[in-house]
Amino acid sequence: MASASLQFFAFILALFGVFGDIAATLLPHWKVNADVGSNIITAITQMQGLWMDCTWYSTGMFSCTLKYSILSLPVYIQTARTTMVLSCILSAFGICITTVGMKCTRLGGDTDSKNNASFAGGICFILAGIFGLIPTCWYTREIISNFLDQTIPESSKHEPGGAVYTGFISAGFLLTAGVIFCSSCFKRQQAAWIYPPKQHHFQSTEQESNAGYSLKDYV
Repeated sequence: MASASLQFFAFILALFGVFGDIAATLLPHWKVNADVGSNIITAITQMQGLWMDCTWYSTGMFSCTLKYSILSLPVYIQTARTTMVLSCILSAFGICITTVGMKCTRLGGDTDSKNNASFAGGICFILAGIFGLIPTCWYTREIISNFLDQTIPESSKHEPGGAVYTGFISAGFLLTAGVIFCSSCFKRQQAAWIYPPKQHHFQSTEQESNAGYSLKDYV
């Protein structure tokens, strides 16, 4: 019962991780640059994402430009696109697989099949979390290095946006869920190896007792 509730908790964490992963991939808040200037009324906030760049004006206007050219993008943005998409796909597969393998569901067949499905789903969550950490760490490193570079003007420097933090948190949720699913199945298999079923012991003792009676009959 405790293992089933723990799997359900890990499944909830994985759901939050999937939704956060998708939101971080689509949102343009990876880089944020606020340029107030001399007049706060005409403040401009520039946001850069993996797929589009947006500009928000304090007057209420909002405009976005899609990044159509892939080859013109820096390497870390191309890598972030690929790894974030892979993270979303793997986490979605993990949700489908663990739904079958969870103990609180009636899908998946016998206990061994459900344990194997839960373990496979946990591996998908772990890989999704790793693929989610790669772009967020690399992207944050590029932002910090450009911010500390004295040769870059202040108007061209950015700070990490909300999508980066969402990606970090989502990757943590996915890694935690994957570890819980894998460890729950591993503990059950380890317990089965250490403590074998008692039925075989009873059968062996019964056979020995029957063999003893047969020998006495011959004597």
